[in-house]
Amino acid sequence: MAQSAGPPAVAFRGVVKQYGSVRAVDGIDLTIARGESVALLGPNGAGKSTTIGILLGLVPPDEGTVEVFGKRPEQAMRAGHLGAMLQEGKMIPRVTVRELVGFVRQTYRDPLPLAEVLDLAQLTGIAGQRVDRLSGGQAQRVRFALALAGNPDLVVLDEPTAALDVESRRELWAAMQRYAERGNTVLFSTHYLEEADTSADRVVVIAAGKVVADDTPARIKNMIEGRTVSFVPRGAQEGYELLPGVTGVQFHGGRVHLRTTESDRTVHALARADAFDDLEVSGVGLEEAFIALTHGARHRETANAEGQDR
Repeated sequence: MAQSAGPPAVAFRGVVKQYGSVRAVDGIDLTIARGESVALLGPNGAGKSTTIGILLGLVPPDEGTVEVFGKRPEQAMRAGHLGAMLQEGKMIPRVTVRELVGFVRQTYRDPLPLAEVLDLAQLTGIAGQRVDRLSGGQAQRVRFALALAGNPDLVVLDEPTAALDVESRRELWAAMQRYAERGNTVLFSTHYLEEADTSADRVVVIAAGKVVADDTPARIKNMIEGRTVSFVPRGAQEGYELLPGVTGVQFHGGRVHLRTTESDRTVHALARADAFDDLEVSGVGLEEAFIALTHGARHRETANAEGQDR
């Protein structure tokens, strides 16, 4: 639940970062309110990691300003307002979970109590285990605990569930949701779009260094016209592209999936043919919307570049 008191958690204004001829971040304006959970999505090379680096004060912008709770990122970090869990980072071996988290929290002025950090990250039961003997999912929850140790108002998570199995991902998301429910702000990047769909209040899509969409998951999905008609086929599996309204045909998992701009007419035509079982009609998913939005942005970027070369 977003909170309005005081300056926003994050404010990007006209932020640009250029590497040679490539604008990794190209004029981003982005505001995140206190208490929001926001997913930052984009294809590889879109500028997500650079954007996160700028937010954390690790990468200086070439143009524009960034504020975290009204402070420069490095000031917010020193004040304990900002915590981060990055994709990579080795932990000290031969120490227990309790010892490592306890040591890190002592470096902050107003840390969370140790027991509370361990509880939030679901580590209480393994607090006595050595960190170099943990599973991948347990180690990620330790990294999450280290990001929470300073009692930050905002935590930034860069691909937090990458390379984790399904159960480990579920456990880590449960820990993050417990933190968010305390009224804290969460910004996370992920390639698992279902995580963004279920865990974010807002989705920000970046492509070619620009924000191409910024809204709730439901509204992002509604930006793309059309629906999907899927069914188990009977008989010949051809000619689907000729049905009214159909713009795309896919075969997956023993089912036919038809993208259509006129689902009623598509279904009526299928019914007349009487060649299907188990028919379902659904709206566009976040993955389909993401692909359409980022593909369109890349196409415009290519067209602009070709126009400048002429």
